[in-house]
Amino acid sequence: MTIRLEDKQRAYAELRDIKANLAARGWFPATSGNLSVRVGDFEPGAFTFAITSSGKDKSVSTPEDFLLVNEKGVAVEATSLKPSAETLIHSEIYRLTGAGAIFHVHTVFNNLASELYAERGSIPVDGVELIKGFNIWEEEAQIEIPILPNYAEIPRIAELVEGALVPRIPGIVLRKHGIYAWGANAFEAKRHLEAFEFLFEYVYRLHLLKK
Repeated sequence: MTIRLEDKQRAYAELRDIKANLAARGWFPATSGNLSVRVGDFEPGAFTFAITSSGKDKSVSTPEDFLLVNEKGVAVEATSLKPSAETLIHSEIYRLTGAGAIFHVHTVFNNLASELYAERGSIPVDGVELIKGFNIWEEEAQIEIPILPNYAEIPRIAELVEGALVPRIPGIVLRKHGIYAWGANAFEAKRHLEAFEFLFEYVYRLHLLKK
């Protein structure tokens, strides 16, 4: 697929802005987390996306922060940079959803919520206003946010994504790891991520109140 220079530059600029925003919140501890934005045309078997390079301090900006990869997670330009170790999970989410951006962060509350409901296999949320952040508008809506096991082998996680997807829930949590949130574009993915993080904190604090 042909990627125009301006499309790549726009994707990198969006990633740079969201990276700075989320890093300021402390959502990338110890170089964790990864961000991606799809670039150019999309077919389920052929697409390109810009993703954060592996092992970088996301609180600072450098020329080596991002690279372009194809649907297999392989760099499409000559580079010494390595994509995030979890690129295959991004690839699978793009393939299945056609999303425009995927953001993955590690926070204390998404880790706690995933462990609290690990045996259930999903994090339940009942009637909280921020559910509307996912364009779910029914009164007293109830949702279940899927949880996947955090295997050491990324391909084992990636092959579980299809079975875990819930069409109206734009996110998947890895147990004791973090949330993957996506949207049609970077703005929507950020909104979804913020809604998820609010709900995780709510669920955990409500659990404490009920003890």
